[in-house]
Amino acid sequence: MVTSFDQRLLTVKGWGVTLSLVALGLGFQYKSFGMFLVSAVSSIAFWWLEAVMKTHQMRFYPRLREIEVNRFQRAPDAEKPYSAPRINWGWVRGKQVLLGNAESLGDPAPDGKSLWYNKTALLPHVMMPHGVTLLVAAVLFVLCWSGQISGFAWGAAGQK
Repeated sequence: MVTSFDQRLLTVKGWGVTLSLVALGLGFQYKSFGMFLVSAVSSIAFWWLEAVMKTHQMRFYPRLREIEVNRFQRAPDAEKPYSAPRINWGWVRGKQVLLGNAESLGDPAPDGKSLWYNKTALLPHVMMPHGVTLLVAAVLFVLCWSGQISGFAWGAAGQK
């Protein structure tokens, strides 16, 4: 269930980038700075959609971690712990393992609160590339609207 979100998020990201870049291209092709506004609005919409979907995915993480911890705990009559997937635990502690500090890891334990849950839209892997297309589109729109870049009209070329 958790991994199926990744494919959906990539689809949203792909459509968001495609629509924003097409709108930018049409803005240049037809000399219409209104298309830059369309690009900026679509970037915001897809960025928001991806952030909402990511928060839904993040809601599964505590239960995933809980299952891993419970699976790892010792059985009442066993001498050693059960084998556990440790996927979520490994993601959190992977850097220590790769640096050779695996002994300091200890047993898997439940996570505390997430500092990023209410700021999901600001995570780099959620923000990119929506933030870039938003910035480019917004800058182009403002420059054309203020007259800093000439030759662009609000609508199609030749219309005001």
